[in-house]
Amino acid sequence: MRLRNVTPDDVEAYARMRCDPVMMADLGGPLPPDGMKDKVQRDALEAAADTAWIKMIIPDAGTPEVVAGSVTIWSHDTDDGPMSEIGWMILPQFQGRGLGKRAARALLEQARNEDRWGAVHAFPAVSNGASNGICRSLGFRLIAEQNVTFADRVLRSNHWVISPRTDLVPTATSTDHTGR
Repeated sequence: MRLRNVTPDDVEAYARMRCDPVMMADLGGPLPPDGMKDKVQRDALEAAADTAWIKMIIPDAGTPEVVAGSVTIWSHDTDDGPMSEIGWMILPQFQGRGLGKRAARALLEQARNEDRWGAVHAFPAVSNGASNGICRSLGFRLIAEQNVTFADRVLRSNHWVISPRTDLVPTATSTDHTGR
């Protein structure tokens, strides 16, 4: 698996993730396809400017045109100040292979190694067992169940948080010899 920045050419992958009723079941339903080109353009500009890490998940480096999903870390303002957030989406045909967990881990390791983003929050729907399992397995701490707004929709989510510098659970093959 490898991660690459989103580009303006990823409109079709975005539509497959965000306009599909199955993919968006825990996020309030599919988004309209007419907004995908503009969304990809904005995301590609943010990724190129390094203001957000918006990565496409490539399951096999030998077929770089095949996209399995995306993983993103970005910062946004809240009533309590800036907050870093992570989110991921894995297309149905690639689910159950550990790609979401590996992609989230890779971005959190990069955040740790670059000492960027600080505490990182995640808000998977309470009904999304796979994403909540990823949070649990990587070392996120469950803060609370709460309502969050996504695409102008209010969703019931679990609020998880992790400090990549101290909380990221080591992998079984970790070569880190610092005792973590």
